[in-house]
Amino acid sequence: MLLHDPEPLAFASQLAALERRYSLITLEDYLRWRAGEPGAQLPVKPLIVTFGDGHRRNAELAGTCREMGVRPTVFLCSGLLGTRRRFWFEDGLDDCEVRRLKRVSDSERLSALALHGFADDAEFDERQAFSVEEVRELEPLLDFQAHMVTHPILTSCSAEKSAAEIGDSKRELEELGLAINTFAYPNGDYGDRKVAEVEAVGYACALTADAGLNTGETDLFRLKRIAIDDAAPPSEVIVKASGIVDLVKRVAMSG
Repeated sequence: MLLHDPEPLAFASQLAALERRYSLITLEDYLRWRAGEPGAQLPVKPLIVTFGDGHRRNAELAGTCREMGVRPTVFLCSGLLGTRRRFWFEDGLDDCEVRRLKRVSDSERLSALALHGFADDAEFDERQAFSVEEVRELEPLLDFQAHMVTHPILTSCSAEKSAAEIGDSKRELEELGLAINTFAYPNGDYGDRKVAEVEAVGYACALTADAGLNTGETDLFRLKRIAIDDAAPPSEVIVKASGIVDLVKRVAMSG
């Protein structure tokens, strides 16, 4: 399951509803099971909670996670961590412009953003991402993994930039003492070449934004996730987490 930046009260309600119907496990639980480690078994209806991007407010969710005994995975952009840099898609652009910039080349995206006064290394008044201190304090409660350095669209980058973003993200987070074995494709965009690049760096798996359920046969570098709206009420979260909504969509499209 994929969330991004839910309000703490909304998340608490969502998590409580999920806990009543699913067995909430960690990503590491799933990977141990896939590796066939002795004693590694999955419970009935297992579900993993993940957060994309590493938004500052995610730190406020740690108390709820501790109370409920849940350890979600948070994917961090290493270049924003501990800075007052911004996520480029949260720099005052409207939704239509963000969608457009996700479809153009990386150089065109950066040129368009520069007209708005944005640069990847520009610092602003307030931070949007985790601080280094928060990551160190909350590591026992949250599983931190890699999500590029500056969150470009991977498939729109040059080979040199994508390789640097994939590798440097892992290296920079490991320099903080984090155990990094998982990568999440920004915006869920990937391809065979990018999958190979991620695998070559030494990650154990990678997560897409492709909707669906994972089994013991799912490609570890194309793991699926079900995206949930941050403000979704518990009833909607329960239905979407079951995978039935996406199943119905696929059946309708195939018909």
